[in-house]
Amino acid sequence: MHILETKRLILDKASLTDAGFFHALMNSKTWLEFIGDRGIKSELEAAEYIQNSLIDSYDRNGYGLYKMALKEDKVLIGICGFVKHDYLDHPDIGFAMLPTYEGQGFMLEAAKACMVYGIESLGLNPILAVTTSENTRSKHLLKKIGLHAIGNIKPPKLDKEFLLYSTA
Repeated sequence: MHILETKRLILDKASLTDAGFFHALMNSKTWLEFIGDRGIKSELEAAEYIQNSLIDSYDRNGYGLYKMALKEDKVLIGICGFVKHDYLDHPDIGFAMLPTYEGQGFMLEAAKACMVYGIESLGLNPILAVTTSENTRSKHLLKKIGLHAIGNIKPPKLDKEFLLYSTA
């Protein structure tokens, strides 16, 4: 059984067999520009990221970032889900997509479904989000799914300030 299904997408937990996709996603232009270089330079490092970040989050928190696949052909196109950062009091919604699939409404579709799932099934309230001031697409999407800007935050260990959004 899938975590979520929408009209065009399937969202599921990531597995170690998804390392090739995660390697490509985490080295895509938009990931590097807006999320940052995580040092994932091989499929082996991508598999370690999946195990230590994603699978660990599913086990520890009961949620995490989920891989997004097109329903019709099961091609992986992005991720969407929830992250619990140490520097935030509540989980935040996160998302990323391979550039080839941007601008087709897939992320809005996935993010709306994740918000309903987070609130109704996981009991998350409020749901937060962080993004850069330069990431206009992300800011626009966050507003469309019901979040609003509440201020700025500078996470420890990062020398950059982010915009903070909330459902509350």
